[in-house]
Amino acid sequence: MSGKHLPQESAAAGQTCRRCRTAEASLVVRREPLCRDCFIKYVHTKVIKRMESFRVRFSGVDRSRKLLLPISFGVSSLTLLHVLDHHLSNQKDRTGRTGFELQVLFVDTSAVERASPEPQLVSLLRDQFSDHCCTTVSLSSILASDGTSSEVDLREFLPAVAKADAQPLSAEQRLEYLMKSLPSATARSDVISVLRTRLIAKIAGEKGCEGVLWGDCTTRLAEKTLAETAKGRGFSLPWQVIDGESPYGIAFNYPLQDLLKKELVAHANMANPSFSSLIHQSSGSGQPSASSKNTTIDDLMKQYFESVEENYPSIVANVVRTTSKLQAPPSQSTGQRCKLCSMPVTNGNFGIHGWGGNQQDSVGTSSELSGNGFCYGCTRSVPQATVLLP
Repeated sequence: MSGKHLPQESAAAGQTCRRCRTAEASLVVRREPLCRDCFIKYVHTKVIKRMESFRVRFSGVDRSRKLLLPISFGVSSLTLLHVLDHHLSNQKDRTGRTGFELQVLFVDTSAVERASPEPQLVSLLRDQFSDHCCTTVSLSSILASDGTSSEVDLREFLPAVAKADAQPLSAEQRLEYLMKSLPSATARSDVISVLRTRLIAKIAGEKGCEGVLWGDCTTRLAEKTLAETAKGRGFSLPWQVIDGESPYGIAFNYPLQDLLKKELVAHANMANPSFSSLIHQSSGSGQPSASSKNTTIDDLMKQYFESVEENYPSIVANVVRTTSKLQAPPSQSTGQRCKLCSMPVTNGNFGIHGWGGNQQDSVGTSSELSGNGFCYGCTRSVPQATVLLP
């Protein structure tokens, strides 16, 4: 973990913690000098306040509420797991039961991402957090061979896959076809993210979970706000950054949305028991790619906000606060959905009206939708979506 992400430690030298008024401050957090114990309490409190609806008193004695926590082995999702593990342990000690049951999920993207986490990290995670069920699935499992509604049927927009009836393809081969067909690094990153989200929501439903706990901190949510807007999917922000029901029929929650990335890195260095050995190092790297061809919109936003949060954390927080005022359109459960990202595109409104040409006119009869039916963002990532299949 890079030291550039740590809150100001040198500025805290010789100061007394502003909260407990007794211990020496270890670091300065948003202009407030804090000791180690008060800082850890600060992080835990920020997370638990956003989990109020899952307190023990709101759970039935004979029924356990389930929540899914996707792990990417970045500092954010691991911090969330660490904090909630501690929280559930305290609940059990105090009341003999917990407010919810945590299901941990790792989506293996190694087939399409070179810098994916090492397989041994999953075993280490299971050892350290043995109280929680941890499942691993391959990203390719979301790609259907039969066009089922909960999965993605590539035959709808990849002619090469549609014509492969004589040679049945495995899910892994279908995923490979899809990645090779995409025109840029941004498109590949975007489609991987979309497929991962759909797979996580699908598995959450299969496991009977009532919500997904995303490990997105303030910095990550700000990155996502600008990145998704730049990619033409700004209309989906109410579901991607705000707590509430998602178009997938399951609630999305963001318990880390009041914490900056650099605060999570500092917490990881102080946490006991430590989970630093589980952090996938490259996942937190904000270094630019050596080749501009391999630099994605998400990479650029990450580099920008991780630099801004160093000296201007209020700017990052303001982006998230402003986005949180957005409201999802009504009747999101009805009407057309994008064939790839599955976001609602009701009343012929495929994303932002007027972007990318007259898209509304392409929404007509069901036969026309067989060759279209993609939101603007997904059409940009998968240009084959505009090609009618034979």
